Amino acid sequence: MTEAAAGTVPPGVGAIVVGNFPLSSGQWTAPHSHPQHQLAWTPRGVLGVAVDDTYWVLPPTRALWLPAGVIHRTGATRDAVLLSLYLEPDRCSLDWKDPTPVGVDGLLAHLIHHLNRQDLPDDVRLRAEAVVLDLLHPLPTLPIEVPRPVDERVCAVADALLADPADARSLDVHARDIGVSRRTLTRLFVQDTGMSFDRWRTHMRLRAALPLLAEGRSVSRVAHAVGYATPSAFLAAFRRTVGTSPRGYLNGDAAFEASCTSVVPVEKERGPGGPSAPL
Repeated sequence: MTEAAAGTVPPGVGAIVVGNFPLSSGQWTAPHSHPQHQLAWTPRGVLGVAVDDTYWVLPPTRALWLPAGVIHRTGATRDAVLLSLYLEPDRCSLDWKDPTPVGVDGLLAHLIHHLNRQDLPDDVRLRAEAVVLDLLHPLPTLPIEVPRPVDERVCAVADALLADPADARSLDVHARDIGVSRRTLTRLFVQDTGMSFDRWRTHMRLRAALPLLAEGRSVSRVAHAVGYATPSAFLAAFRRTVGTSPRGYLNGDAAFEASCTSVVPVEKERGPGGPSAPL
């Protein structure tokens, strides 16, 4: 991994500081970390956050808690404004050890905007900070992994599928295209990724679908864009893998929050470089 930079945080009073960063679609930061805990959230657009080989898609209905010192990259899959809370560890009652998604309702969103004001008296700011901490509740997670292969033959197949998730070629055709037998490619996929070809492709397609769904595209369009013949086939795969419907995932409704599912971590993106300031 590229050596991570130490992210700078704006100065402020109290335990929480709000950073405000506009991001354009496709813009990504270099790997970096902060000495503070961070809550990454956008009121509009869609954020992406990558930690090693794990990736979260964040519509405005949810944010991601990043513990102090965790190396990550932040970007936008659609034009967004990152309103990032930075929390001093020694003055924060929360001590979650791992990146953790949280639901964002109207009250929490309002408080984040409130703390972004520069004219708040210290006592008002401190009271608002206490309420923010009370509202941070983790959403249970069910990771969807898309491991990045190392073997150059498996990489060739993975790169083709990542470039076009709707690629409908069978395992036999991919094997022939890279000059190996079906049996060899089957063995290599499991050996290199820990998954069968079919399972890896399903996870990859759901990964590709998440930003499109978060941008508001219809399930029908998204299903066809990532290689499903019908919306019902896509919905069945989504529910079977994620544990809820796309609507439940995006809206963070009560049924979804109780279903042991959440923002879906997936493989690290290899997109273009981002802004110079670590976020």
